[in-house]
Amino acid sequence: MRALVFCSTAVLAALLAGSPEVASAQMKLAPKATAPGGVETRYFTSIDGLMDGNADVILKETRQGKTVTAAVLDVCYPVAKNSDRKDRFVVNLQVAGQNLTGTTQSLGAKAPVTVKLLRKQAGDTFEFRGQISIGQTVTEVTSPDNSDLSEKEFLDNQTSDDGITPQPKDFTDVSPEAIAVKVKLDAATEFLKSLKGQDVEVTLASLTVGCEALRAGEQTINMSVDPERAGALLAKFKATPGVTAAGWTAGMAEMDRTIRIPAADWRDGDKINRDKLAAALAGVLSRTLAAKPVSQSFNPATGKLKLVFKRPNQDFPALELTDTIEVAGLVSPDKPGTTDKLMLWIGSPATTTTDESSGAKLNLSDEATADEEGDQPDDNGSVEALAKELKGQRWDADKSVWK
Repeated sequence: MRALVFCSTAVLAALLAGSPEVASAQMKLAPKATAPGGVETRYFTSIDGLMDGNADVILKETRQGKTVTAAVLDVCYPVAKNSDRKDRFVVNLQVAGQNLTGTTQSLGAKAPVTVKLLRKQAGDTFEFRGQISIGQTVTEVTSPDNSDLSEKEFLDNQTSDDGITPQPKDFTDVSPEAIAVKVKLDAATEFLKSLKGQDVEVTLASLTVGCEALRAGEQTINMSVDPERAGALLAKFKATPGVTAAGWTAGMAEMDRTIRIPAADWRDGDKINRDKLAAALAGVLSRTLAAKPVSQSFNPATGKLKLVFKRPNQDFPALELTDTIEVAGLVSPDKPGTTDKLMLWIGSPATTTTDESSGAKLNLSDEATADEEGDQPDDNGSVEALAKELKGQRWDADKSVWK
């Protein structure tokens, strides 16, 4: 199997270098099930080799027997060197024997595009040679040994999951603070502007419009929000022009560090008494971490809890160094809607060591080795201690039940 390969000039390499989103599948040799002389649709797809390996290509052919009667070339590529932004062109090609030609303009930059390809078949493989011009940049095409896909194979390979669950039964597969909205591209700018000044955090990576989004005409925006406001906010988003889907998605909560507790003792009316619960968490963690509570705070946008502790560092006691430990947390109902249970996630502790003694200070750096970076900090059984203290349940991943 060989991918479509465009050997570009130096100028084109500078224009199209980068790492595009992988939106199409590797080419395979597909069985020919259509009767000889019948009309069928075949596809060439590529994620490697085209324009120095930085473009995503779909060539769709309509054939009568072995004769190509129509062809459409769809190319998505980075707009500049090392850029995550993409541009795309789609051109209907004129078929004259082995020659495929056409002109169009790119959808984003409106750059003129000219395609001139010579297509040759040798058995079950195909060769493409010629040129593609985008603006002033000319790409030489040299692409032997290509195999095609049936329409069914192509469509099967194009299916994707946006990760959005509009109405989850609980928060065991999605995270209570993590929501996502799928919005049409022509409405995305206004939607994002509407979030300015609101207590939500938008995931920066989701602002990148990749090849899949360009082809689908829809972009998925990921956000973090206070779990107590998530349901109302999603209802508002679903009624917003241009939004085609909205719901919960994956986020910070990991089930192996999550417990479920009765809600009755931690509510004031229909609201969670966060300060009371945070104080209880700090009391348990101060014992398991052997550290003194310093502060507790909730992020107004995401509802994320930050607990801070301090303790004397024991690596070199005579230096009187101090460990500062931060522990993140998240508390929410265990499912959307009315429930008598709360779900509590506690993150792994993050420790920094500084010299807080009187007088001159010792400057310290903490450069973990590659092996050490993969190790999880020891929390001395904090999650289990919290489950016991708060009469909570742990999640059994093997049986998918609370225990």
